[in-house]
Amino acid sequence: MSYRLAYFKEVANDINEAKIWYHNQQKGLEKRFAEDIRKAIVRLKTNPHVHAIRYRKNRIAHPDIFPYSIHFYINEELKRIVIIGVTHNSRNFDFLKQRK
Repeated sequence: MSYRLAYFKEVANDINEAKIWYHNQQKGLEKRFAEDIRKAIVRLKTNPHVHAIRYRKNRIAHPDIFPYSIHFYINEELKRIVIIGVTHNSRNFDFLKQRK
């Protein structure tokens, strides 16, 4: 079963900041990053339960290439995956716990 997606408003900023950083490292790398994140999110839609609950009701998925985490929870009533943040793996993600 496929789920619909919803995003916290901050997610776009999370991704854009990472894209800017990768672009500054190597032109075109931001496109590879964005595609890797997109593919990971597409996989989430088909089988979000494969990711264990890590904190509160939130789960974490990882793209294939880049060292990032996609933090999300599942709203079963609405059949919706809600992405709350996209962060680098070395970053402390406690700040995501404040997003509502």
